[in-house]
Amino acid sequence: MSRKLKVVAVSGSLQRPSRTLVLVDQLLAALGNEIAIDARVLSLGEIGPQFAGVLYRNQLPAAVEESIAAIESADLLLVASPVYRGSYTGLFKHLFDFVHHEALTDKPVLLAATGGSDRHALVIDHQLRPLFSFFQARTLPIGVYAVEKDFEGYKIANPALRERIALAVARAVPQLRDASPATTSATPAIRKPAPVALAA
Repeated sequence: MSRKLKVVAVSGSLQRPSRTLVLVDQLLAALGNEIAIDARVLSLGEIGPQFAGVLYRNQLPAAVEESIAAIESADLLLVASPVYRGSYTGLFKHLFDFVHHEALTDKPVLLAATGGSDRHALVIDHQLRPLFSFFQARTLPIGVYAVEKDFEGYKIANPALRERIALAVARAVPQLRDASPATTSATPAIRKPAPVALAA
């Protein structure tokens, strides 16, 4: 691989400190130990208030528009959200409502989530995978789900979670090495439609 893989991570947590953000950071560190990456983290706790009430993409603040453009041009997306009421956060979904529906086609996406208990572990397969299937993205084989007891404060304390992170990265890396950054970052020619309000 001739250049670093452009990785954009989206953390759906609205709080700081955040266990979701800790999980994102650990996944990025594990990826960086295996392949050369240029990583950027988008935290909804920081950018969420800037677009929470926006309905049209052309009304977004410049900083949020630039963040969405970064998502659309990434070689790899790493997305993570805490579980609220059995699903990802509302602002996480609202952010991806602004992403062009063809911009993520065939883009590899590594999925992660955090929750209060094991009963929400299927959020990755029942909520996150269908969302990125809509975009025709290529979700990577192993997702990472973590619960509160996996952490001590805001540090990972459970060896099993570290093993899950390592497994997710080990399964992802061969697919990322096989994909040229020039190929994965290429966004299909998209005709920008007239701005449309989000569905009620």
